[in-house]
Amino acid sequence: MSDEIEQFLIHLATERGLSPNYQLIVQRSLETFAEWASSRGLALEGVEPGHITDFLAFRKRSGLQASSVRLDAVAIRIFFRFLVSRQGWQQNPAEMLSLPRPEKHLPETLNPGDVRRLLESVGPGDPHGLRDRAMLELLYASGLRVSELCSARLENLDLDSGFIRVTGKGNKTRMIPIGAPAVAAVKRYLESARPELVKPKTGAEVFLSVRGKKLTPQRIWQLIKQYAARAGLEINVFPHLMRHSFATHLLGGGADLRIIQELLGHADISTTQIYTHVEKSALKAVLKKFHPRG
Repeated sequence: MSDEIEQFLIHLATERGLSPNYQLIVQRSLETFAEWASSRGLALEGVEPGHITDFLAFRKRSGLQASSVRLDAVAIRIFFRFLVSRQGWQQNPAEMLSLPRPEKHLPETLNPGDVRRLLESVGPGDPHGLRDRAMLELLYASGLRVSELCSARLENLDLDSGFIRVTGKGNKTRMIPIGAPAVAAVKRYLESARPELVKPKTGAEVFLSVRGKKLTPQRIWQLIKQYAARAGLEINVFPHLMRHSFATHLLGGGADLRIIQELLGHADISTTQIYTHVEKSALKAVLKKFHPRG
């Protein structure tokens, strides 16, 4: 199959304009398939749908994750489609090939006690501590994406009413209510700490670095890791985990899924529905722990 694979890769590079990384992934998948077929004395023209299914099952048994097997299936499907369209093949053995379903991983969350430990690990004794406590309080209170937190501007805060205006994915704007602890923490930071971080060319971003510039997602990631270690949390804590925790705790408290969708800025309710699975798993854990026949 080497000649056909080479022609197909040239097609991907010159006509489809696909990235070198994607070309390499496809090449690896097809070469692995070619080696498997050759080991069974199978020529390209003799490949049938059952052979492709057997190959994917072989790859799964070899320990590949479903996402990697899916990449193999996609590569084989578009390869044979190319052979039919460009080399006049009459039959496409991969035409009815169904792709393996991607694995669904439930998002990890912090429980309310862990959130409290994380927040209380931030010492408020200096401008950085006030900033970081306000930042963590706001992340948990609003479910902001870390990019949205970095871009939050002073004119978007309405602390008297307890709201922040956010422009998220798709350039969509939403208003998010903020709870009293977060409002108080942000007010303390703005009054007592932010003025000390301001430099001559500082913009209107809420959260500033020591150089007076807006914080980057990477820096926020580092800070959260630092405070999680200080709090003794064994779970892998990262900015998006605060967003997951925000949504899951809202749902556990009885909030409507549509409201959570609006707060998170999800375009599709199906994206938000993953939090119902998280809540169900928590309920099962409680049942197992406390019910006499759990």
